[in-house]
Amino acid sequence: MAVLKEVVTQDRPAIEVPDGLTEDDLRRMYELMLLSRLLDERMWILQRQGRIPFVISCQGHEGAQVGTAYVLRPGIDWVHPYYRDVGVVLTLGMPPRALMLSAYGKAEDPISGGRQMPAHYGDALLRIVSGSSPVITQVPQASGIALAAQIRGEDSVTVTYFGEGSTSSGDFHEGLNFASIFKLPVIFVCENNQYAISVRQERQMAVVNVADRAAAYGVPGVVVDGSEVLAVYQAMKAAVTRARRGEGPTLLEAKTYRMAAHSSDDDDRAYRSREEVAQARQRDPLDRFHGQLVSAGLLNDATEKEIHERAAAVIDEATDYAESAPYPDPATAMRHVYVE
Repeated sequence: MAVLKEVVTQDRPAIEVPDGLTEDDLRRMYELMLLSRLLDERMWILQRQGRIPFVISCQGHEGAQVGTAYVLRPGIDWVHPYYRDVGVVLTLGMPPRALMLSAYGKAEDPISGGRQMPAHYGDALLRIVSGSSPVITQVPQASGIALAAQIRGEDSVTVTYFGEGSTSSGDFHEGLNFASIFKLPVIFVCENNQYAISVRQERQMAVVNVADRAAAYGVPGVVVDGSEVLAVYQAMKAAVTRARRGEGPTLLEAKTYRMAAHSSDDDDRAYRSREEVAQARQRDPLDRFHGQLVSAGLLNDATEKEIHERAAAVIDEATDYAESAPYPDPATAMRHVYVE
């Protein structure tokens, strides 16, 4: 585990800062979490107004997403996100404009040119690999990418993300088994939000933790509080360091909670109470990190106002740009579908 240093100001509690991070890093992590939240909230508004078709929310996952992605080297490490990973791709360098163009399905959408449904992130230069709609298919693919990197002698790790519900699928077990046999430099990140759409975890598996399954494949299984971004960063850094040393994969489980419905097509009132959601919001990762930074004197009113205004301006620009951008020409609908 990384060495911790303490930041203490007079009459304020300490905040434990993982070795290798600066105070500016902490503020940057907070800004990325806030940007993820505000972008998500804007997309919900646009969807309810009928301006974009679909949203799948990251709210509640921001600590797990920014905490893991902040360890990685964009453009060097390979990343296979899943559909909820707004915070991951923003941390790696995808701009909000790209995500908004994808949400609108516009021709300039850099992910697919408006041909893929929203939340299927991809960027070749950043080595973000676009996912498929069937869940967990990215896990064996990530093991394959890690094997290729190992054969080539690349100094890279591969990271793939998924929810706990999808670990009931065979692809999860096959990918983990393959990675463990060949000691591949891959980290499997489970963002456990307790619900596979409407099905609670205990109806999905008999084990308490997804990470418990790692023992069957002879790899470390690590559980971390996904509402604590710095704890997530520490756990991820240890897993990445281990992978870079040639010691093989890690299954990292970040316990979190999905604070919005599964998607804009879901009504979560049918399977969980408003009291449960309200209680879970008491552990909102954004609020918790904000409180820690304020208490340690690393965030004041002026700095917070500046961060909010910067994030809001970026989102406003992305929305306005995507709104006015042209849709794809219908004559190109079959492009890249059949051999031309």
